[in-house]
Amino acid sequence: MSEVGAMLREALKRHELTPAQLAQFEAVLEALEGDEHAPTAVRTGREATERHLADSLVGLDFNCLIAADAIADLGAGAGFPGVALAVALPAARISLVESQRRKCEFLERLCATARIANASVVCARAEQWAPAAGANDAIVARALAAQPVVLEYAAPLLRNGGALVDWRGKRDAAEERKAAAAAAELGLELCEIRAVRPFATATDRHVHVFVKVAETPVRFPRRPGIARKRPLGG
Repeated sequence: MSEVGAMLREALKRHELTPAQLAQFEAVLEALEGDEHAPTAVRTGREATERHLADSLVGLDFNCLIAADAIADLGAGAGFPGVALAVALPAARISLVESQRRKCEFLERLCATARIANASVVCARAEQWAPAAGANDAIVARALAAQPVVLEYAAPLLRNGGALVDWRGKRDAAEERKAAAAAAELGLELCEIRAVRPFATATDRHVHVFVKVAETPVRFPRRPGIARKRPLGG
């Protein structure tokens, strides 16, 4: 863990985090490596530190996340970026939204092992999480689905003025045109697309930020599965 520890300390220095948070991140990495049911192929050492933790902590460069009280991670999977943000932002309430029971059980174990008290697991589809409608200051998503689909999942869950922060890879002009059309239909507006480099060998990584500027029409969310089958934006 010496090389990993050095990488973590450098990341924490950059983001002005504490030794206690370093210990939590180390516990997260140990749990990820030690749990055979962890729902990711990237589980150990330097690769997990870079591709999970460092990539997630890019979110701390966005004021809309730093200032948020309620954040939801859609399709939380193995816990990134939501678990990492919960450690880094202990005053925020983080909802880890995941529809698959096995992944939810892993997230429960992970949060318990790393003593992450401000994160809670919501075992539900985003389209069916009705109690959270309009209640989130920010939504995060990472490698979840095509962007128009992610926009449709996120918009009903955001308060007016709230933001979706969507981790993406290489830019695609056609996909971005579809996303812009979907956003307009959902009451969202693109605020920023920022190139990021969370670790030295990272390439073609971008974070897209959308802000909710109007009420989402009441016909959204559509029934579960429809967003993927018939995505907005043409």
